[in-house]
Amino acid sequence: MDFADITEEISCTEYQINPNIIGTFQNNPNDKAFSHNVHKINHLMTHIEVKQYQCSLCNKAFVKVGNLNSHLRTHSGDKPYQCNQCSKTFSRNNHLKVHMRIHTGEKPFKCTQCDKAFSQNSALTTHLKRHSGEKSYQCDKCEKSFLLNCYLLTHRMIHTGEKPYRCSQCDKGFSQRSQLVIHLRTHTGEKPYQCYQCNKAFIKRGSLNSHLRIHTGKRPYQCNQCHKAFSNSSYLKYHLNEHTGEKPYHCSQCNKTFPTKSSLTRHLGTVRAHNVDKLYKCSKCDKAFFYKSKLISHMSKHNGEKAYQCNEGVKIFYDNSSFIIHLEKHTVNKPYQCNQCDKVFSKKSCLIGHSRTHTGEEPFR
Repeated sequence: MDFADITEEISCTEYQINPNIIGTFQNNPNDKAFSHNVHKINHLMTHIEVKQYQCSLCNKAFVKVGNLNSHLRTHSGDKPYQCNQCSKTFSRNNHLKVHMRIHTGEKPFKCTQCDKAFSQNSALTTHLKRHSGEKSYQCDKCEKSFLLNCYLLTHRMIHTGEKPYRCSQCDKGFSQRSQLVIHLRTHTGEKPYQCYQCNKAFIKRGSLNSHLRIHTGKRPYQCNQCHKAFSNSSYLKYHLNEHTGEKPYHCSQCNKTFPTKSSLTRHLGTVRAHNVDKLYKCSKCDKAFFYKSKLISHMSKHNGEKAYQCNEGVKIFYDNSSFIIHLEKHTVNKPYQCNQCDKVFSKKSCLIGHSRTHTGEEPFR
């Protein structure tokens, strides 16, 4: 049945439409009213979803001509709707309306389970899934499931090895554009996230949030095996490796494995048996490094910069990685206790070595 046939059916009576086409519309106070019959026809067309307006470029079809016009702007790039606050432009008026909430702070979509509110209904829908634990998108390779399809698509790149976003400085690849943006800051030195208490700055927002817990003393990440708590999720992850014995970080040069990323980094920086050319050389001394970030950290020693201080002691560090390695000493589990002086150690071999200070034993003379 074409558009002319549908129009004829709709026009045949003022109060009832052929139920085989669109159901029955009765003339009662609850019905939607129209000033012209053609308006009623257009409205009824939305119920039967006849998509008569077709894009000549991609053949996508629409119920309303206005929807087609909006769609055509995706091909032309035309963005006629401009924000009067920041001059950002949009292809659709409703997109501009949603954007304006950034400036006004309006968040009309409120969660009924917590105090959070959102500027878009779609953001609220996603948030509600966190409460329900719903993860609809499952990986067909490892059965891991995700809250959003975009998270699943990113996860799949782990299996495919795909890294479409490449650094123009060092050719390192990333599976997400956001990861590349963060990585580029290691080259530029940009640190946009600053602590309001001590003015320390960070490359990532997550690093700032973790740092703020130093000031607040919060440790929200708790081990479910020994109930030890940590200020950073990565510290908890490293700690859990001690319970499982897992060593997920592999050296690409000698296949040695490590429980933490920092211990792998430490290994790569100290082992000279790999015979890998050190690409980044210091212009002020003879030292050379595998990574540009290590050279930048080293240069700060020449410049006299000391940015990282441990809040549990007096130690000061020139680079963030050394600072993190040191912090692990405070957070690491130490189950081996000396029965002479109550000193504790993370490894049994360290306890044995320490015990010799009490016995006076010197086995390696």
